Amino acid sequence: MFEFMKEILLILGRIITILPLLLFTTLFMGKRAIGELPVFDFLIIVTLGAVVGADIADPNIKHLPTAIAIILIGILQKVVANWKISSRKIGKLLTFEPTVIIYNGKFLNTNLKKIRYSIDNILQMLREKNVFDINEVEIAIIEANGALSVLKKPQKNTVTLEDMNIIQTTSKISFPVIVEGTIYSNVLRDFSLDEAWLEQQLFIKGVIDIKNVFFASINRNLELHVSLIDENNITIPSIKH
Repeated sequence: MFEFMKEILLILGRIITILPLLLFTTLFMGKRAIGELPVFDFLIIVTLGAVVGADIADPNIKHLPTAIAIILIGILQKVVANWKISSRKIGKLLTFEPTVIIYNGKFLNTNLKKIRYSIDNILQMLREKNVFDINEVEIAIIEANGALSVLKKPQKNTVTLEDMNIIQTTSKISFPVIVEGTIYSNVLRDFSLDEAWLEQQLFIKGVIDIKNVFFASINRNLELHVSLIDENNITIPSIKH
């Protein structure tokens, strides 16, 4: 019992001494390290967590080397952050480039595959940005930290309806009706439509084979918006850090 209490007090003492040091080190690294978490900063945080966790959980690990390791990790992060600021080449080696995943209302299938994001991931992230219709998007970019940046088309930007004396009778929301060549029949039924109507609308847009459709959505005005698997006619702008 005495040995058990001794270990408990030892662990408590380690927590009391290591957390202030960890807090000081994190503040030393700066807001960027805890606010954005690019690749290198993420690895730093994971490493700090592993070092501190092992020190707290295992009384056999010497306490002083852990404290030194925390300080050295914080200094390393600060040095590398300064290198990234002073040299764009080093910065590019230590992080991802931004990736355009929607352009002019069209999903870019190839870019989505490169970064391993699904349509569902992007639709959720768009909704978090208050975008419920992909046709409103001029460009959407997955940033180096995995966040989504969205620029709406000029005519789709939020306007105060009261200022324009306009009453909006329908919501700006669209519903997926085709995802990677698969038809969502339940969505068609909700709109009292069938696959024949869908095929006719696709034919009007020059789409013969549904399997070529990467994503299609329909709004309450029964307007169909389509992104093909291969959007060869789109010139994607180059977005760099």
